[in-house]
Amino acid sequence: MTASTLSAPQAPAQAAYGQRRGLPRRLQRILSLDDFEAAARRHLPRPLFGYIAGAAEDNASLQANRQSFARHGFRTRVMVDVSRRSQQTTLFGQTWDSPFGIAPVGISAISAYRGDLVLAQAAASARIPAIMSGTSLIPMEEVARAAPGTWFQAYLPGDASRIDGLIDRVQAAGFGTLVVTVDIPVWANRENNVRTGFSMPLRPSLRLAWDGLARPRWLAGTFLRTLALHGMPHFENSFATRGAPILSSSAIRDTTGRDHLNWQHLERIRARWPGHLVIKGILNEADAATAASMGADGIIVSNHGGRQLDGAAAPLTLLPRIVDQVGHRTVVMMDSGVRRGGDVLKAVALGARMVFLGRPFMYAAAVGGAPGVDHAITLLREEVDRNMAMLGACAMSEVTAQCLAPGA
Repeated sequence: MTASTLSAPQAPAQAAYGQRRGLPRRLQRILSLDDFEAAARRHLPRPLFGYIAGAAEDNASLQANRQSFARHGFRTRVMVDVSRRSQQTTLFGQTWDSPFGIAPVGISAISAYRGDLVLAQAAASARIPAIMSGTSLIPMEEVARAAPGTWFQAYLPGDASRIDGLIDRVQAAGFGTLVVTVDIPVWANRENNVRTGFSMPLRPSLRLAWDGLARPRWLAGTFLRTLALHGMPHFENSFATRGAPILSSSAIRDTTGRDHLNWQHLERIRARWPGHLVIKGILNEADAATAASMGADGIIVSNHGGRQLDGAAAPLTLLPRIVDQVGHRTVVMMDSGVRRGGDVLKAVALGARMVFLGRPFMYAAAVGGAPGVDHAITLLREEVDRNMAMLGACAMSEVTAQCLAPGA
């Protein structure tokens, strides 16, 4: 059978298999998103890998996020014509080619060369949303120019007088969607960072130097290349002006003092921000209702990938209740624990309009740069496509709770 004899939905999958044969050698054996994690463990220095992979305290929420998907089985439909299936999803007036996107990951430009740009541009090329992190190391203006349509995620400054300036800067940069992360009133107890030698700010030490030397491809291809071409990385986007360098003792002070922030600050942002406003970090129906009533265009049900309150419930578990509460008033999305196309479809079936992944795409960027992220998107997109066919679903609107068998 030749490619020309395949039906339209099957042809992209066949093309993807061909693309796999042309991948760089280091990506040839990567068949799933979990494979990227194993490769990143070998590629990244121990502190950086630990920063990305780890969570809070005992990692209970990190593990619960993955386990929550296993509690739902699929109910397949057979002998259904699925030859014209499509993953397209419309959100905020824009049609995306898949129901998943790239979540914000901090300091990504030190884990992957020009990481913020790599992630945003790969997402734009694949026509999926990407959220740029507020703790990023490349100026937001540069990313907005290179990948129009990228969303920007902000951590509100603890000094409330600096909020307006940050919001105005995001607008001036050309972003149309602002994502405000609200689940960090205080820093979490991330013992994992201490155990792996990660600190913020980074503190030069013999151990840190050895960890870098032990990963020569990362050292030369990411860290030294960044220093040579772009200088010492700074926290570029925490405020209206450039923030501290990553080796500065003031870096941690710049990101503390948020415990007094409240809904009035978000109401002020809503009044000032003309674009789409998304509130990220919601796990409670009452908070979801408050966000909707103050005019949020969307919310992201999230426990920060298990990186904040250890023991926080898995977002997938709470998703149906939150959708029931506010799904008719605002767009409900989710992140945390997604690793497979089946996970994406389970979240969609429970009411999520878009599903975001952070760690897997960061691993892909670190290991393979732009080709790595492209490959990760392709793998996930193929999984969604195959699973839709076996569910008997031709469109995202047909992926509903009827496709699931809870407790299976």
